[in-house]
Amino acid sequence: MWQFLLVDLQCHGDSATIKKMGPHTVASTAFDVLKLVAQLRITPRVLIGHSFGGKVVLSMVEQAAKPLARPVRVWVLDATPGKVRAGGDGEDHPAELIQFLRKLPEEVSSKQEVVNALLREGFSKDVAQWVVTNLRPNDALGSPLSRFSWVFNLDGIAEMYQSYEETNLWKFVENLPQGVHVNFLKAERSLHRWALEDLKRIHAAEDLAAEEGGGVEMHVLEDAGHWVHTDNPDGLFRILAPSFEGLKA
Repeated sequence: MWQFLLVDLQCHGDSATIKKMGPHTVASTAFDVLKLVAQLRITPRVLIGHSFGGKVVLSMVEQAAKPLARPVRVWVLDATPGKVRAGGDGEDHPAELIQFLRKLPEEVSSKQEVVNALLREGFSKDVAQWVVTNLRPNDALGSPLSRFSWVFNLDGIAEMYQSYEETNLWKFVENLPQGVHVNFLKAERSLHRWALEDLKRIHAAEDLAAEEGGGVEMHVLEDAGHWVHTDNPDGLFRILAPSFEGLKA
């Protein structure tokens, strides 16, 4: 039987209530998760990260001697190890979204108020609706008159996104230790995040890793944009499922 651990990274969700000093970076976020894994005394065999989280799981394996046993399989969903190419082709740019949200009041009267503000600013409806899932009523009983506050630390998230753009983990991917298998998944409709240079470099790393006892694989999820888990969840599961076969939990 498998156990799954879904983590709110620093400055996100319930973790945002922990007043953590910076730096808020990919590396510090990865170290947080490693400490959590050690505290819980669990040995992850599969690590899955989406977008920013993709670099986090790579950084976890790069930093860890223990508690990560080998073999370990790493999934990087719609992200590359190096340069971040976001916001092309009319898509919502994360940096612009963060900047806009930081201008909004800390408390708002309704989620729809925020959705409307985002739509007026030119962000997509899907992103606007996702953003407001990060609002919680100030009244614990959820009174209809309750105002809403953010559950994330936007200043910290801005710092994290800057680190995401600047963090380069190509050297690690191209020199994987034995027992580490890294899978990159590209969303079919997320072409702006993937340059031809990225694809060539990943395929070259596939050949090199095979020679050195590590592993790199490239996958494409059809009929999906960047939000792979909502655009094509069944297809995503079919690609991920083999990672859970043949390993003891």
